Amino acid sequence: MPRTLVIDVGGTHVKVLATGKRTPIKIDSGPSMTPRVMAREVLAATQHWSFDRVSIGYPGPVRNGRPRQEPWNLGRGWVGFDFKRAFKRPVRVINDAAMQALGSYEGGAMLFLGLGTGLGSAMIVDDKLLPLELAHLPYREGKSYEDYVGVRGYERLGKRRWRKHVLTVVDLFVAALEVDYVVLGGGNARHMKTLPKYVRLGDNANAFRGGFRLWQR
Repeated sequence: MPRTLVIDVGGTHVKVLATGKRTPIKIDSGPSMTPRVMAREVLAATQHWSFDRVSIGYPGPVRNGRPRQEPWNLGRGWVGFDFKRAFKRPVRVINDAAMQALGSYEGGAMLFLGLGTGLGSAMIVDDKLLPLELAHLPYREGKSYEDYVGVRGYERLGKRRWRKHVLTVVDLFVAALEVDYVVLGGGNARHMKTLPKYVRLGDNANAFRGGFRLWQR
């Protein structure tokens, strides 16, 4: 059975897990993290691991398995980068929220919202995956959804007000997209407290599950 290396690229860390491994490796990320640096550091960190193919969750729009624009919180050079050549293995690239959505899906119509450095989003309806880009749409006072429910909003508003905005945003999207349930993932989802019945907390491990499932599609 082919073994998969899953790479979850984030604005703070790059997290890596492979088939048969239990504990992910974390690599510091940030504005200096280019794709070339990412590939080099991932390969160095996993030099004793065995894998046949690679799944990459990318923090930005992806079309036909390729990043469409440079990420907001990382270095440049992702658009047009040859990941297959860098890893010397077959590679599939997917939006990071879509990858975590794949790992969170339990049927029906689901909206996934990733509460991390920014705001990731994806829908799955009857097993059909639709990556979304909701983060930078206008929300309030000239600011975007991400400005309120991403990490900048959390730091500016404080936990209590931030939670209220998250639930308001969830209800707006549920009404607009007519989904059955919402999964909140990302590092800041842990700060949520009381949730409506149609909202559930995801698990960051679902990103890895989604990366493994990506090769089953």
